[in-house]
Amino acid sequence: MNALAATNRNFRQAARILGLDSKLEKSLLIPFREIKVECTIPKDDGTLVSYVGFRVQHDNARGPMKGGIRYHPEVDLDEVNALAQLMTWKTAVVDIPYGGAKGGIGCVPKELSKSELERLTRVFTQKIHDLIGINTDVPAPDMGTNAQTMAWILDEYSKFHGHSLAIVTGKPVDLGGSLGREAATGRGVVYATEALLAEYGKHIKDMTFAIQGFGNVGAWAARIIHERGGKVVAVSDITGAVKNQNGLDIPALLNHKEATGTLAGFSGGDAMSSDELLTHDCDVLIPCALGGVLNRENADSVKAKYIVEAANHPTDPDADEILSKKGVVILPDIYANAGGVTVSYFEWVQLRESSHNKKGSLGVTSKVVAM
Repeated sequence: MNALAATNRNFRQAARILGLDSKLEKSLLIPFREIKVECTIPKDDGTLVSYVGFRVQHDNARGPMKGGIRYHPEVDLDEVNALAQLMTWKTAVVDIPYGGAKGGIGCVPKELSKSELERLTRVFTQKIHDLIGINTDVPAPDMGTNAQTMAWILDEYSKFHGHSLAIVTGKPVDLGGSLGREAATGRGVVYATEALLAEYGKHIKDMTFAIQGFGNVGAWAARIIHERGGKVVAVSDITGAVKNQNGLDIPALLNHKEATGTLAGFSGGDAMSSDELLTHDCDVLIPCALGGVLNRENADSVKAKYIVEAANHPTDPDADEILSKKGVVILPDIYANAGGVTVSYFEWVQLRESSHNKKGSLGVTSKVVAM
């Protein structure tokens, strides 16, 4: 199901349960602003190439709009709209004074050099700089972007508006970033999982886990689950999948991926099809990659008793119904993966305060340790 259609369907169902006024329901489905821009850059070989970028600002009723910028080939306006809407609900669920926004550029970041990524980021910032702001819309990293991307945005934005450390979060620590931001989403997933399991009298150390997606969020979640005594029996990413019913050695797997760039060939487990991971035998399934991976085609084959949505909208509405009938407990994304935006809020608040008090030109006074 289309990402926006799925998100709207879930919202309408929630609105009916809450008894929301129809006018309010309609207003919350329509974003505050949609931005679509063309970003043309010279490649390293001198040729010109164009990409389409988006920024959707969904709602600012509770505060400045907040949401990541992702670089991925499947980025389109519907997906960005859906993700912006989810950010509105997410910030409300964890009670931080933000609204929702999201952005992205349809590209394959691994096919671009560092200098090409920088030029693309700077051109995108030039196109949207007058529509974002410290008290208006504050971007952050997402899939395919990182602290370096945020540093480029900060620098380019500051050319137009003066030095503005709080314009983005998820920056390098030396630019006022949080010491805990990189791990925050994955760590939050583990905290949410612990809280869910406690409701059923269970503990991480007694459970088996399958993790789909071994990027930033999935890798940190796996690392912390392993540290807490949980048994991660299968992981996958775009490079492959590996399983071991006795539990994977996560530190060794992380070292292997860092050295080789792939999960393939890891000696501490057996190779498996990435498609099999979602239906692998485990207690807790944690999808950490793209949306819509659980759907009507595979939901009935899911063996996990609990699903923790570390990705945004990984379970489409059809799968929701099937899994609910099977008795599978699903922890929604707007709670499960809110650790990142929570730590981003800490970073943003302290940078604004340090700027107001004229302390720390590099934001040294505003470094946050998130534990």
